[in-house]
Amino acid sequence: MTDEAIRVLVVDDEPTIAEFLKTGLTYEGYQIKTSADGRAAVQMAQEWRPHLVILDIMLPKLDGLAVCQRLRENNELAIIMLTAKDELEDKVHGLKQGADDYLTKPFSFVELLARIQAVLRRYGVSAQKAVLTIGDLTLVRASREVRCGGQLVNLTPKEFDLLEMFMDHPRQVFNRETILNRVWGYDFVGDTNVVDVTVSHLREKIGDKPPRLLQTVHGVGYILRENP
Repeated sequence: MTDEAIRVLVVDDEPTIAEFLKTGLTYEGYQIKTSADGRAAVQMAQEWRPHLVILDIMLPKLDGLAVCQRLRENNELAIIMLTAKDELEDKVHGLKQGADDYLTKPFSFVELLARIQAVLRRYGVSAQKAVLTIGDLTLVRASREVRCGGQLVNLTPKEFDLLEMFMDHPRQVFNRETILNRVWGYDFVGDTNVVDVTVSHLREKIGDKPPRLLQTVHGVGYILRENP
């Protein structure tokens, strides 16, 4: 684990995506800078020395594949390609240029976080606990297992991701829109009621009874309190 904040350079010319990533990753404790074109990104990476670059392929001035190739020449850093292209040859080309991983838009924030941690571990950089424990509730990231009082709890993928987010950030309030973005993805089209329904199911499965570990903040959203 590094004692300094992990530096992540986000290179994407779509303002919505760049801001989404900047906000979400800053909340996770990463130090973030953004760039909207390939040429500026290469310069910024040389000066700032990020641990990780999240790199779109379709960029102005210098495309992401060329940026990836240049970054690989003199820099020991992690690179995740982030693009709308999902054809196999595009993925292979990106990996041949030196990318460590490849994620296709649209993507979920939870999946991106998992990819980031996996890639950073290869470079000996990590800021995430493998096992989260609060009270008698234990969550194991690698196996995606949750136990309550030692008993295995069968959660859906979204219920697991939701619980992981709360256990990662105890005593922090999340509004429904933020939860939707982080767990369901920025491209989710639907009502915020899905958050309330999933929270309700999660509470039932982990036996969360009043005064509750996972509490409702009326008019705002939800918070996980270690000592309700």
